[in-house]
Amino acid sequence: MADSQMEEDPTLETPSEEVFIAPSINHDLLLTGASYTHFSEVPPILLPIPNDDPKLLLTPGPPCALGVDEAGRGPVLGPMVYGLFYLPLPLSDPLLRETHHFDDSKVLTPLVRSNLMETLCTPETDLYTQCGWAVEVMSARDIGANMMKPSATYNLNAQAMDATIALIQGVFKRGVNVKEIFIDTIGNPETYQRKLEKIFPTAQVTVAKKADSLFPCVSAASVCAKVTRDAALEVLYESYVAPKKSAEGEDEEMAGTEEKEEATWGSGYPSDPRCTNWLKRNMDPVFGWGSECRFSWGTAKDMLDKKDAAARVEWPIDGDEDTARMTDYFAAQKEQDVDELGGWFGHSVGTEVF
Repeated sequence: MADSQMEEDPTLETPSEEVFIAPSINHDLLLTGASYTHFSEVPPILLPIPNDDPKLLLTPGPPCALGVDEAGRGPVLGPMVYGLFYLPLPLSDPLLRETHHFDDSKVLTPLVRSNLMETLCTPETDLYTQCGWAVEVMSARDIGANMMKPSATYNLNAQAMDATIALIQGVFKRGVNVKEIFIDTIGNPETYQRKLEKIFPTAQVTVAKKADSLFPCVSAASVCAKVTRDAALEVLYESYVAPKKSAEGEDEEMAGTEEKEEATWGSGYPSDPRCTNWLKRNMDPVFGWGSECRFSWGTAKDMLDKKDAAARVEWPIDGDEDTARMTDYFAAQKEQDVDELGGWFGHSVGTEVF
C-alpha cells in the first residue's frame, strides 16, 4: 500500500512539546502494541430521562449531532486513531465553531489542538458538560498484521470502516439520542453512506469529502483523534529515550541533548526526514523495529529489503507435508498387509527351523 494518501506538513503533524495527555492514553496497551477503545462519560444532560412510571420507556435525551474523523492514516510510525464527537444539535455551530473555533485538526497548530482537548477533558467547562467523545486507537502492529495476512487480507479501508461503525454503535448503546451523523469519507462517499444508512436507519447520515472542514462536530472529532495520536507518539518515543538516558547518566547531559535532537522521529510520516532517519538508525537486523512501526508500509519494507541492511531468513519447507495426498495413506495400507494384532506376539515359523 502507498505510505500516505496525501503529502502532510511535518510541522503541523509533529506533536506539541507539551501535548496534553488525554484520558484516552493507555500507556500499558500502547507499549504492548495492542489496539483499544476509549469512551468518555456521557454528560448527564444527554442521557435518557427516567419516567415516573417504571412500566414506561425512558424519554430520549436531546437529539444529537455526531461526527467521526481519523488521524494518522499515512504515517509509518504510530497508531491510526479514529475520533468521535457528539453534542446537542442546536449547539453545534455556536459552541464549537463560534465559541471555541474548532476546525480541521490539520490546519490547527499542535498547541491549539492540545488546548482544545484539555478544555474538553476539564470538568465544569462548557465542552465537558455538554459534549461526549470517543476514540479507537488502531495500533501500528495490528494494522500491519491485518494487511499482511497470507489470505483474506484485511485492508486499511475495511479496518477504518469497522472502527467507525463500532464507535457509533458504542454511543447508541450508551443511550445517546443520535439523530444526525457526519463522517469524513474513505473511498467513495455514496457507497460508504449507503452502507451506514442501513446500519443506522434512525439517523440521518452524511458522508462527505472534507467533512472535517464543513461540519463542526467532525472538526472536533478530528481534534480528539489527532491529540490522542500526538500523545501516543510521545509515549511510544519515551520508551526508547528513557532507557538511554538512564544508561548514560547525569554526567553526559550535553551528549544527551545532542542525541535527543538527532534521534527524534518527528511526525512519523515517511515524508518527514526525521522519521526516515530514525528508522535507519534504529533498525534491528533481525526484528526491524518495535510495535510502533507499520511493517506493511513501503517505507519499512524497502529498508528491510535493502541489501545487507537486514539479516536474511530462510524458512525450511517440509516437502513431504506439502506434497502428500490423502490417497497416499490408503495406498500405503494396501502395500503393508500386516496383522498388527498378531505382530504383538511375534510370527509363526515353519518346521524347517528345527
